[in-house]
Amino acid sequence: MVKKPQQVCIVIPAYNEATTIADVVKNAIRIFKNSPYDTKIVVVDDGSKDDTATIAEKSGAIVIKHILNSGAGAATATGLSYAEQTSFNIAATMDADGQHAPEDVLRGIEVIIKQGDDLLIGSRLIDARGMSKTKILVNKGLSIITYLLFGINTTDSQSGLRIFSRKALRELRWKTNGYEFCSEMLWRAKQLQLVIGEYPIQAIYTDYSKAKGQNNWNAINIVKSLLKRRLAELLG
Repeated sequence: MVKKPQQVCIVIPAYNEATTIADVVKNAIRIFKNSPYDTKIVVVDDGSKDDTATIAEKSGAIVIKHILNSGAGAATATGLSYAEQTSFNIAATMDADGQHAPEDVLRGIEVIIKQGDDLLIGSRLIDARGMSKTKILVNKGLSIITYLLFGINTTDSQSGLRIFSRKALRELRWKTNGYEFCSEMLWRAKQLQLVIGEYPIQAIYTDYSKAKGQNNWNAINIVKSLLKRRLAELLG
């Protein structure tokens, strides 16, 4: 009996990424074409005002469209929900601005299959070459906040490259829609007693990705939102 290949869904949340989305989708298709996995690329267009959705579809991706811009957490949740409902074995998320190498996504899938993790984080801070000192400081700070609030020790809690097992796809949910979902997702995973791991990835920074990335000052808003959410659940 021939063993069926693992079915992998690569989820790419995107908002106004018409400049880069074609290369991101095509590079992912190229890298996974010769892999042992049955792979689909899914772009979640989060209410873009440009041609992100049209370009992504022409480049070979399945496109899911949000009518309104709902935030990175909501777009990620939509893509993972699609992967869960379509019975994929594994899902991965990566950024639409070209920051992540599809080779690292492929390697992460191999790692999660080998190690048996439920949630695998691609960490830019295990080897932080290429990151600015400010971004390193902000990401380390948010990882410390994640540890203090939720008791989860990771080097890069805000990474957009993540790999999810079938179990994580079935069970893992979060309530925040903005970037604070990155930390909340780890918290919910811990509550569910999912196995969380991490592995080193490279971060590809261009002038475009630096301009598109979240403002460093947004870290303050993320911390406020996480504190509010934590206190509400403790007192509720």
